[in-house]
Amino acid sequence: MKRYHPFLVGLHWLIAVMILVALILGGPSLAEIPNDSPDKMFGLTGHMIWGLTIGALMVTRLLLRVIAKAPPHADAGSAALNSGAKLAHLGLYALVFSMVGSGIALAYSAGLFSIVFGGSDAGLPPTFSVFTARTVHGIIATVLFVLIGLHVAGWVYHQFYLRDRLISRMWFGKRS
Repeated sequence: MKRYHPFLVGLHWLIAVMILVALILGGPSLAEIPNDSPDKMFGLTGHMIWGLTIGALMVTRLLLRVIAKAPPHADAGSAALNSGAKLAHLGLYALVFSMVGSGIALAYSAGLFSIVFGGSDAGLPPTFSVFTARTVHGIIATVLFVLIGLHVAGWVYHQFYLRDRLISRMWFGKRS
């Protein structure tokens, strides 16, 4: 077997796009909108639904990843690079789950669930920066963005230096 299960492949690419959209649009665009603007509520609603969906898809992906048969580990020709790749993949999972968790913690501590989804008449807090979870959420976002860059760099190394067509493992086609 040379490829991952097609459902895992689809989840990988869907989640990847969703994470990039959340990182690029979620933080920077939401931060620019004042908390007393109606646009902020609209943006937060979308961002929260998006983040919770990423979390649910990640749980699904992790469960399927444990159950489904996977191709053998890719070999970069170096024990250090192979260990680094394994740590990077574990790191991606850990950071995405931490990102979702810190978002939930922020929403809980700021009362956002009742404000955004519960029909509460309460307004948003004047700023989210007073919440520790907001700082953690921002730090995780930065580290996640860097790790995604390293993940892409690993693919470039495999694809163009080693020329081992690593991308085919995480693309659609025959699994044999």
